[in-house]
Amino acid sequence: MAVEPCQRGAKTCPRSKFFATGGTIANTPDGRVSVEAIVEALPQVLDIAELEAEDITRVGSSTLSWQEFIDTAVAIQRTEEEEPDVDGYMVTIGSNAAEDIAYFLNLVVKTSKPIVVTAAQRQRETLSEDASRNFIDALITAATPEAGGKGVLLVVNELIHPAREVTKNVVSRVDTWESLDTGALGIISNGKAYFYRSPMRLHTMDSMFDIANITAEDLPGTEILYSYTDASPALVNAAVNEANAKGLVIAAFGTASAHASQRPPLLEAADNGVLVVLGNRGSSGRVGDRGEPYISADNLTPQKANTLLKLALTVTNDREEVQQIFYDY
Repeated sequence: MAVEPCQRGAKTCPRSKFFATGGTIANTPDGRVSVEAIVEALPQVLDIAELEAEDITRVGSSTLSWQEFIDTAVAIQRTEEEEPDVDGYMVTIGSNAAEDIAYFLNLVVKTSKPIVVTAAQRQRETLSEDASRNFIDALITAATPEAGGKGVLLVVNELIHPAREVTKNVVSRVDTWESLDTGALGIISNGKAYFYRSPMRLHTMDSMFDIANITAEDLPGTEILYSYTDASPALVNAAVNEANAKGLVIAAFGTASAHASQRPPLLEAADNGVLVVLGNRGSSGRVGDRGEPYISADNLTPQKANTLLKLALTVTNDREEVQQIFYDY
């Protein structure tokens, strides 16, 4: 890697904190490995930053809950307050939830320092694995001052993505992550991070949400429902009456219209105070103002809209106020 040698303890050596949650990036054919083993297998990291590691958990990302997301945010915020000499943060996670935790952290952690999430598609010690490269590229980005103030970043496949827009679109190829409407923020080239633009929506220091005021119990129930031909209205009723959802995100048709069979129970739910957000089941495109009683997801994917809706409901259940939150974030 074309990076300047970093002498541990030197003022010129960035100090980075690494939080691990598991996933393919920490996996080998023989099983998951510790954060210490990952760092030991990549001696190049000593040329990039003074790195400290902390295990949050060690599981596949499809088993993670909001509690682990909160635990990660709390750990970063605690470090920010107790160890002000840390220059940047890094989070490793399974590819299934990488975009989800990145956007959550983007909304609730208060820091202007770099926070970089990374993941992998292929296990360590396998043919053409991407775990090692993504780890090193993420660390380079976390140690780059210019990465600060841009919100949480997802660094994968030599690209630097914004947490809000990035999504995983392919099952197993390493080029799975894309920021479709707006594109990546930058690239990793010859061992350095290069930026070409910055996010425009509110995040981190400017966010109204604060991890200090959020627990898993505070997050209200929300559900994502899919629109398709002859979609059963029973699923809307089940989400509201059985799952006690306070908000619904509809992954609607490409025009952001729910199926006709879903509309009556959605209107009834809205009349009863449930917030209904309309997105679309594609990966990109902006949903315009749909008028009462609906809330536009703007260009957020359904899973990102669900995250924002949960957090918005911790502040207000007023439809117009939540709509403005979707336009601001």
